[in-house]
Amino acid sequence: MNKILVAILAILTMALKPITDPLPIGAAIPHADQKMQSILGRSVSFNDVKKTNGLLVMFSCNTCPVVKKYQLRTMEICKYAVGNNVGVILLNSNEATRNSGDSFEDSKAYGQEQGYYFDYVMDNASAMADAFGATRTPEVFLFNKEGKLVYHGAIDDNSGNAAEVTRKHAQFAIDEMVAGNPISVQETKFVGCGIKRIK
Repeated sequence: MNKILVAILAILTMALKPITDPLPIGAAIPHADQKMQSILGRSVSFNDVKKTNGLLVMFSCNTCPVVKKYQLRTMEICKYAVGNNVGVILLNSNEATRNSGDSFEDSKAYGQEQGYYFDYVMDNASAMADAFGATRTPEVFLFNKEGKLVYHGAIDDNSGNAAEVTRKHAQFAIDEMVAGNPISVQETKFVGCGIKRIK
C-alpha cells in the first residue's frame, strides 16, 4: 500500500511541475520576432508591439474566473502601460480548450466585448507559455526598453478583491522602469487558472 501511495504522490508531483522554469529576471524576450495571430486582424511579434519604454506581456484567456475577476484591472494596467509608452500584448495559451471557449473566434468576441484595443493573440501549442515558463492566467511579464525582463508576477496584491488592493505591483514596476530606477519588487506571487496545455 505504501508503494502505491508513493507512486501516486510522485505522479501528482510531476503533474504540478511547470513545463519549464520561469523566465529569470534579466532574460531577453523569448522568440521576440515570432509572429502570432491577433484579434485586431494582423500577425504580430513581441518586437512589433514593443514600444520605446518596453513591453508588457500578459498570459490570459476567456474562460478563467480569476481573469474575469481581474478584467477591469487588466484594462487599467494595459491603459497605464500604453500611456507610459510601454507596448501591450495578451496571449491565450489554452491549447487544450480551443473548442470550449478559448478559440480564436472566442477570443475575438471576448476582446471586443471587453474593449481590447491592444493585441490579444493565439499562442499555438502553448509554445510561448513554455518559453516563458508561464503557468497561470493572468500572469505578467514586464520587459524594459532593452527587451530584458524586469518584473514577473501579479497585477496587484489582491486577486480576490480590487477594493482591498494595497500595492499595484505591475504599475509600480512600470513607474520605476520608465524612471530608470531599479525595480524594488521584481517578482511577486500570483494566482489564477492553470494554462491548459496539450501534453
